[in-house]
Amino acid sequence: MKTIKSLHEKKNTAILLIHCPDKQGILATVTEFLNKNYGNIIYLDQYVNREEEIFYMRVEWELHKFAIPSEKIGEYFDTLIGRPLEMNWKLYFTDYIPRMALFVSKMPHCLFDILARYTAGEWDVEIPVIISNHEKLRPVAERFGIDFFHFNITTENKNEIEKQELELLKNNKIDFVVLARYMQILSDGFIEQYPNKIINIHHSFLPAFAGAKPYHAAHERGVKIIGATSHYVTSTLDAGPIIEQDVTRCSHHDTVQKLTRKGRDLEKIVLSQAVYKHLQRKVLVYKNRTVVFN
Repeated sequence: MKTIKSLHEKKNTAILLIHCPDKQGILATVTEFLNKNYGNIIYLDQYVNREEEIFYMRVEWELHKFAIPSEKIGEYFDTLIGRPLEMNWKLYFTDYIPRMALFVSKMPHCLFDILARYTAGEWDVEIPVIISNHEKLRPVAERFGIDFFHFNITTENKNEIEKQELELLKNNKIDFVVLARYMQILSDGFIEQYPNKIINIHHSFLPAFAGAKPYHAAHERGVKIIGATSHYVTSTLDAGPIIEQDVTRCSHHDTVQKLTRKGRDLEKIVLSQAVYKHLQRKVLVYKNRTVVFN
């Protein structure tokens, strides 16, 4: 199965994500650089953290009349603006289609939701591989025409298996990874290969109800809301920079089964929103927090 044409007409644009010490004139300096080189700005959002005095910015502009060749933009920007203003910056081009790998275990709800959006053309992304520690979801991958790889990972062979997985990701030129209810903890060595490029979905409004049966625990506590959290993976378990969260109301009428259904619906939506924002280059990580632009 192949994806249909994107729902949106693609334009070749460039995106800059910036953070740096706040000072007067940063916004004007960046926009003047783009305007002088005939860059038509189509998106601009900025935010200042007053407590830490850090300036954040996302700007996107059209390239078809831009005076600087694409391969030289980063060099020019860094020389004229980036280094003088002590900026941390990243440059992206929308004509490049990112390559995403999915890691799954046995639960299919997040996987089906992602693959439905993918095949409907909602996202400009390629999914070359699905990796799992179980065989259960192989038929789903085959249905969508995506290569499926099973790794029987154990405590004893974890290091060797992760080396094989990383080699597979490298061979497929994977840009980022999505853990679509993958029930394995990645090693620090694995995570270091994809800093702020591994997106996870957690079954609660972090931190709460840890363990294998979160909805049973929520039911016993008589909670009035349940939630889901999507975040980047770091070496500290479930404590990475948060991208997206949402909640839904519940009551004493909700059984464990009803809570599970509501929770899985939330997980699908929250994870997909996080992946979409990552693809749109609207997530800027600073320390262990994120600025998510509108």
